[in-house]
Amino acid sequence: MKIRSLALGLAAAALVPTVAQAEEVILKVAHFLPPVSPAHTKFISPWCDKIAAESQGKMKCQIYPAMSLGGTPPQLLNQVRDGVADIVWTLPGYTPGRFPTSEVFELPFITTTHEASSRAMWDFVQAHSMKEFAGMKPIATWVNGPNVLHFRDKEVKTLEDLKGMKVRAPSRLGTKLLAALGATPVGMPVPQMAESLSKGVIEGALIPWEVVPATKTHELTKFHAEAGGSHAMTTATMIFVMNQKKYDSLSPELKKVIDDNSGRETSAWVSAQFKDADAGGREAAVGRGNTVYALPAEEMAKWQAASKPVAEEWIKEISSKGVDGQKLFDDANALVTQYSK
Repeated sequence: MKIRSLALGLAAAALVPTVAQAEEVILKVAHFLPPVSPAHTKFISPWCDKIAAESQGKMKCQIYPAMSLGGTPPQLLNQVRDGVADIVWTLPGYTPGRFPTSEVFELPFITTTHEASSRAMWDFVQAHSMKEFAGMKPIATWVNGPNVLHFRDKEVKTLEDLKGMKVRAPSRLGTKLLAALGATPVGMPVPQMAESLSKGVIEGALIPWEVVPATKTHELTKFHAEAGGSHAMTTATMIFVMNQKKYDSLSPELKKVIDDNSGRETSAWVSAQFKDADAGGREAAVGRGNTVYALPAEEMAKWQAASKPVAEEWIKEISSKGVDGQKLFDDANALVTQYSK
């Protein structure tokens, strides 16, 4: 009996490390930029550090930057839905048509500041867009900084100046905006943009300031036109989402850690990190001696009027799918106004 008890005791002791190991949850976090990018260093890594600290080491991230889990950026959504990754950061604009309602925040002259617009987007998604997140738990939803027009050789001050110019477009709605303004939009991913600017394939690009240093846009362009006034010309929506089954598998204690680091204020915090990166990009252009200028309010009124059909078309398009497009448009505007006060 003593020998049998001793054997059972040794067997139980041998199981202890296994149980302890099972209690530690490793979350696979994937994104598409290199580990030196502001998104990785200022947002994803700090968020992961926070959940590790608050879970007392029971939950940690294994970050996979630059698509190191394989695939291409548009495949990140499928990776998190299928459980290849537990959490991903991506842009809905990479998969046109999969986020039709929350796309409203990419319409011309909808958004204001990073934080206000991101708080508005979180509330909007919770109220109207959760079907678009089937199989995923949103951790944060936000907008990046106002997109700025960067030009190689020409200082564009009016709509007439922009007419016919080949300009890189960031998204489906960005393409429609540029076309409405009289430019010739050219859709392409950011990595391809730098080479196209260098060779003169395009004459300008519509991107936020944060992208400028990594793409050397400040070295390839001389003029940078910001939208005057309180509203951004256009922006991009971004999401940080978790596989729903993975979240459901967590203990109540670990779920609370995720919940405490999700939501409206987390969205605003993430967007603030992009705002800091925007400031760095702008400084790079100014430091090089480039011309950075704001289009005056009187001129911006003309741009807004010219871009109005883009919103009208979106409202009709989304309404044709059985949704009240006008209400969605009005609700998005109202939320941005509410949080911008």
